[in-house]
Amino acid sequence: MSRAMRIICNNKKAFHNYFIQSTYEAGIVLLGSEVKSVRAGGVSINDAYVSVKNDEVFLKNAYIKPYEKTTSYAPKELRNRKLLLHKQEIQKLSRQITEKGFTLVPTKVYLSDGLVKVEVGVAKGKKLYDKREVLKQKTIDRTIQKELKIR
Repeated sequence: MSRAMRIICNNKKAFHNYFIQSTYEAGIVLLGSEVKSVRAGGVSINDAYVSVKNDEVFLKNAYIKPYEKTTSYAPKELRNRKLLLHKQEIQKLSRQITEKGFTLVPTKVYLSDGLVKVEVGVAKGKKLYDKREVLKQKTIDRTIQKELKIR
């Protein structure tokens, strides 16, 4: 049983600013022409974040471009969108946020078997010296790969 998956949008900023501990796949509630706009690639989650309130999970500050070919109702671009997770997953996430100081960030938006999904990462913030260390390691790896390619 193979699952066709097409990545629409990645959140590279999340991987730069956070250590991602684990990820969850969540469905997203979209209105009207938002699905067509997402399929066309008109979505950005760079400044987005996820919050848990009253045992519900919401994607906030995610931009979905209005679909240009629609003639009727067009929802707001930056509205809060509900994410669909199992009750046990929501309770586990809310415990991690309150007890351990983690945060929830969307890492990617993709199509899975024709449905729009959001990957939510449980993340811990990086300090400035952590970011510098990661960049230093990337440059070292890059130079090693360059040297191996030359030989």
